[in-house]
Amino acid sequence: MLNSNLVRTVDEKWPVLAFEDWKETCETLHLWTQMVGKVRLALSPYINHWWQVPLYVSARGLTTSPIPYAHGEFEISFDFIDHNLSIVTSEDTNKTLPLYSRSVANFYQEFMAALHALNIQVTIDPRPCEIPNAIPFNQDLSHDTYDPIYVERFWRTLFQIDTIMKEFRGRFIGKCSPVHFFWGSFDIAVTRFSGRKAPERKGADRITREAYSHEVISCGFWPGSASSPKPAFYAYAAPEPPGLGSAPIRPAKAFYSPEMAESFYLYDDMRQESNPEQALLEFFQSTYEAAANLAHWDRAALERSI
Repeated sequence: MLNSNLVRTVDEKWPVLAFEDWKETCETLHLWTQMVGKVRLALSPYINHWWQVPLYVSARGLTTSPIPYAHGEFEISFDFIDHNLSIVTSEDTNKTLPLYSRSVANFYQEFMAALHALNIQVTIDPRPCEIPNAIPFNQDLSHDTYDPIYVERFWRTLFQIDTIMKEFRGRFIGKCSPVHFFWGSFDIAVTRFSGRKAPERKGADRITREAYSHEVISCGFWPGSASSPKPAFYAYAAPEPPGLGSAPIRPAKAFYSPEMAESFYLYDDMRQESNPEQALLEFFQSTYEAAANLAHWDRAALERSI
């Protein structure tokens, strides 16, 4: 078992999280979370905007929250301190899989076997989502790396972000999502709604059409990928109001990308601030204000005084 004290000695509150340093682990973990998320998707009742899909940051890692099934409820949780995956049921039964380096195909086989051993009968689509040229879980022998130190660093970063996002969410009294961890895109996000329907997106698939059926302003964090390796915070409005790209946002190092139609604040720039938590709140707040003002949201009715 990993000596977690070593990790906490090495890491700061906002640890170094260069994507290149844990690329193989990040890609493997992404696929493992997709397996767990697909089980929640398969068995959970539908909720608007696909809110039955994500995972949530927990005190030790990530969790599905309770999932209904024929005999009661069960919950699947990643423990990124002791590095286990646990499946616990309301019938006082459980299975635990240790987290260590092995192929996605092997993990998939062990995970599905554990579910079936608990009499949880579920079938999931083995094709990963939102990953270019993805290999089905049961055939993927190429992703096979799990570095527990970097996984714990990633979770501790999510833990800090989750706390700040919940503070930001609490300022809004209109419709707002929970703080979600989306296993498809492997990011954490929170989304505010104006209450108005959005124009229909031509050519949108059913997932996108439902996700953006109403006006939203969203912010989140993404740890990076092979094509865009710098971890970053992001914010966007859908639909985007005219002039958003030239609206002032904070902190000074935050910027708007016309190509992506999103605002960004690099994780490493945030880490170097004298007060990273306040800087991150400023990014979330200023990007929201810019979009809400330009889109003429009824801010007086939607916000709590801060």
